[in-house]
Amino acid sequence: MHLSDRSKWALAIVACAFILIAPAIWNGFPLLQYDTGGYLAPWFEHRLEINRSVPYGLLLVAGGWWNFWPVLVVQAGLTIWVMALTLRAHGLGNRPGLFTAMIAALSIFTTLPFLTTILLTDIFAGLGVLALYLLLLRDDALTRGERIALALLVATSAATHSATMAVLLGLAAAAALIRLIDPARIPITRMPPALAALVLGFVMVFAANGAVTGRIGWTPGGIALTFGRMLEDGIVTKYLDDHCPDPSLKLCAHKTELPADADDFFWGEGVFDTLGRFDGMRDEMRRIALESIVDYPLLQLQSVAGETLKQLTLVDTGAGIVNWIWNSYHEIEAHVPSAVPAMKVARQQQGTLSFTLINDVQRPIAWLSMALLPLIAFAALRRARFNDIGEFAACMALAILGNALVFGIFATAHNRYGARIVWLAAFAAAVALVRLYERRATAAGPVAARDILPA
Repeated sequence: MHLSDRSKWALAIVACAFILIAPAIWNGFPLLQYDTGGYLAPWFEHRLEINRSVPYGLLLVAGGWWNFWPVLVVQAGLTIWVMALTLRAHGLGNRPGLFTAMIAALSIFTTLPFLTTILLTDIFAGLGVLALYLLLLRDDALTRGERIALALLVATSAATHSATMAVLLGLAAAAALIRLIDPARIPITRMPPALAALVLGFVMVFAANGAVTGRIGWTPGGIALTFGRMLEDGIVTKYLDDHCPDPSLKLCAHKTELPADADDFFWGEGVFDTLGRFDGMRDEMRRIALESIVDYPLLQLQSVAGETLKQLTLVDTGAGIVNWIWNSYHEIEAHVPSAVPAMKVARQQQGTLSFTLINDVQRPIAWLSMALLPLIAFAALRRARFNDIGEFAACMALAILGNALVFGIFATAHNRYGARIVWLAAFAAAVALVRLYERRATAAGPVAARDILPA
């Protein structure tokens, strides 16, 4: 690589990093969400929070100096690296101008920069999918060092959130099935590194939880989200109607007080608080959820299908990025007091952030990108020169569908869960469009596509 090329790439990386953290720069502080405090607290308080990953919390602890900006540098840096590898794997590498233009376009038209600038695990959902895709389907474009680094990223991504772990496991299972049908598409040598990375993700969760509490165990709280889905879809009410009165069920005395919204149940001031919150209700929620699966299988299928379809439509940016996230404020004040002055004067804390216009632009683009993925996959897989694009589009479509299914089964549909991964659809569509344009431009005449698109 010539010095000029290195200089161009250095400028491109700096520009892309600036673009990806621009919302936080404008805000004056990394973006915060309801759950940020729950990720920060365990290391300091030696206890596990419901559905909060300790491995990601350790990143917040390590990057807490200098007002958490190092965390954003890590998140943006990993995003730049994985996206650059993906472009190179599809024949679009060593073109810093094109790469910068791609990052800039995705930062305007998708939720990507809000994922890289928030103190939350969500950016790792998409990064984990891309890393696993590269290991399984684009291994021939990688160096040995890149394979090792991508495997570590898959493991870390899986460890940051149980739902991300489930999506990645689903993709690995789909790859194993594809291998049985078409062994040439995924050589057997590619499966062990991917599976080892996922196993390492499990090990990281158990190890981190053990380091915090002194006890080896999985992050608690998954059953509560499943209970929340059943509550919203009326299954809990039906269960209570069929089983009450029952002195062993505390909810029997309060079944007429149950809200129809899971967030109201868990975070409002009502029955859940009265009955002891997660500690007091854990066993009863588990019993109701598990017995309801056996008692009402058809209702469960209808509930999961409805929530999955609903999840595919919920892709708005900014869920929970508000100025009344008292728990997150409290945990930062308690454990990283040096960050409090900057946090208090940030635009988010002044209530001046609005995502209305952003979502008016990004929502239809997200829906259109998702709709295009199966069409791109179908058309590209029928042409040998575009086979890699077909695989890319198909994998991203499967990841987005799997993400919706995971939350449809284990939780309730939410904009945050869709926004965390839907940008992959726009990325895949953009790569496909550039490849198609270059192919046609090259075939059309003496002016090459590289003379038209940024180098």
